[in-house]
Amino acid sequence: MQYRNEVKHLINTGDRASICASMRAIAQLDPHAQAKGYYTIRSLYFDNMADKALREKLDGVNEREKFRIRYYDGDTSVIHLEKKVKRDGVGYKVSCSLTAEEAQRIVDGDTLWMASDKRALVVELYAKMKGQGLRPKTIVDYERIPFVYGPGNVRVTIDYNIRTGLRCTDFLNPSCVTIPASGSDIILEVKWDDYLPTVIRHAVQIKGRRQTAFSKYAQCRIYG
Repeated sequence: MQYRNEVKHLINTGDRASICASMRAIAQLDPHAQAKGYYTIRSLYFDNMADKALREKLDGVNEREKFRIRYYDGDTSVIHLEKKVKRDGVGYKVSCSLTAEEAQRIVDGDTLWMASDKRALVVELYAKMKGQGLRPKTIVDYERIPFVYGPGNVRVTIDYNIRTGLRCTDFLNPSCVTIPASGSDIILEVKWDDYLPTVIRHAVQIKGRRQTAFSKYAQCRIYG
């Protein structure tokens, strides 16, 4: 499994404008964002009654994982089940596709079919729903401006307008009410493989902005 480096910074609207201008000059906008310059993401995160995923994040547990289902720009024809793993400050992600019907069945607690599925990640989620009590926990919505840069396999994203579905898990319902998860948090994330090119390092460097362990899922759990 390919581990990737990842750093995050909390930035403001001025920083966002500056970074976007710099990145447009040296990198490419992700093709999926070409139409608007950004895309929307809706994720449904899983946790158990003891809030295992949340507690491990807040406590800074060195090795941790979280499961989520997500789709983009309201298009439920392409849905991904993902497991994100962090270890020793680096991480990796594995994913597989779900149909809208499968995603809805998982949300509804209709999970027996998952045990014999041919997709290993679906079977793993089922095992952890049964063994650890994982359940759909909350919806996280936000907008993302994504840039890609070939050398180093770099991905620079700026996430903003983070909203939470509170305890709502009506994941596929476009009318599901979400509310702002915080004031005006904007998160810069930089991901790369073996090395981060100097030109990217300079483009995303903002004076006075320190690295943060900000978690959109944790932020969206502030109401419960």
